[in-house]
Amino acid sequence: MDYLTVKDIPILFSQLSQVFIIQKDTLIKLDGVVGDSDLGLTMAKGFYAANNALISLKNTTIETQLKTAGVAMARAAPSTMGTLMATGFMRGANSVKGKNMLGTPEIADFWCAFSDGVTQRGRAKLGDKTVVDILNPIAVTLLKKNKAGASLPDALTAAHASATIALEETKKLVAQLGKAAAFQEKTRGLQDAGGTVAVIIIKTMADFVCKN
Repeated sequence: MDYLTVKDIPILFSQLSQVFIIQKDTLIKLDGVVGDSDLGLTMAKGFYAANNALISLKNTTIETQLKTAGVAMARAAPSTMGTLMATGFMRGANSVKGKNMLGTPEIADFWCAFSDGVTQRGRAKLGDKTVVDILNPIAVTLLKKNKAGASLPDALTAAHASATIALEETKKLVAQLGKAAAFQEKTRGLQDAGGTVAVIIIKTMADFVCKN
C-alpha cells in the first residue's frame, strides 16, 4: 500500500482498537510498576471510542476522520496519556488538511505534527523519559525517508525500527515527569510505558500498509 485513503482510516483504527485490547494487560502491568496501572484501560477505552466514532462518519475527509478520532479519545479517556494521544491525532489532522491520500510526505507531516503537539501539550523534552522520546525518532526517521523518496511501507517500517530502538534506550533514563518521576532511580532499567504506546501505534500502522 503506497498511500492511505479515506476508506483506509476506519480500518486502521479498527485494528488499533483491537491491538490495544490485546495489549491492555501488558500495559497495565508495565504502568503499574511506577504508575497507577490505568494505561492499558485508558488506551483500550480511547481507541475503542475512536473506532466507534469513525464508523458513523459518512462522506467525510481524512482530516475530519483524524480529528473525530482525537475528540472521541479525549472524551472517553481524559487521563494524561489519553489527552496526549488525542492531542497528537488532532494536531496530526491539521497537517493533512485538504489531502485525499496520505503517502510518505503526508505521513511524515502527520507524525511531525503529532510529535510537536504531544511535546507542547505535555511540556516534555527529549530525555525526560516520556512518549516524546519515541515520537521524536519516529518523526525524524519519516522526514529522512521522505527526503530519500522511500515508499510508505519502507518509511513506516523504518520508523517502527527507530521507535523500537528508542524505547529500549528509555531504560537508561530516569523519569522526570508524571507519577513515575516520584520514583526517580527506580525507573532506571524500565522501558517507558507511554513510549510503549507510541511503538504499538507505529507498528500497527506499519503492519497495516505492509500487508495491504
